[in-house]
Amino acid sequence: MASGKSTIGPILANTLGWAFFDIDKEIEKSEKKKITQIFASKGEDYFRQQESEILKKLSKGKYLIVSLGGGTLKSLENRKVINETGKLIYLRSSADVSYRRLKFKKDRPFLLTENDEQPSEELMMEKIEKLLKERKKYYEKADYIFDTDYDLIGITVDKIAKTIQKAISKL
Repeated sequence: MASGKSTIGPILANTLGWAFFDIDKEIEKSEKKKITQIFASKGEDYFRQQESEILKKLSKGKYLIVSLGGGTLKSLENRKVINETGKLIYLRSSADVSYRRLKFKKDRPFLLTENDEQPSEELMMEKIEKLLKERKKYYEKADYIFDTDYDLIGITVDKIAKTIQKAISKL
């Protein structure tokens, strides 16, 4: 969440000469709706089913960078697919930096109030911290972890590309 996946992912894929897919964008394409609309009309369970289906389909490909949604790893089935078909990279950002990156966004269903309004800074920070705490147990099991709070995007991309190329050369 707000760690830089949507920015770093396509640049990394381009650097490696691989394809890039963002699961949230793939769901929006197939449903012809924004994520917030899907959550509102069909609920989170439906969204998570679509997420799992797209992940399974993408996992059959090779040389892909796939940006996962923040909750993708909550599913044991999804974690199993990822572990069997690829490597998991966690782009870690702090709650403070996530807040700065998210404070004006209105496309994150869990951050909005019941009236689809932006919550106060205090409430938004509480929500971000709670979510990061809940998901940390999944995120920390990643094969590789990169902090994205302060490095420039290009430096982060270079670090990840070198790590991937080194891992591939060992195969």
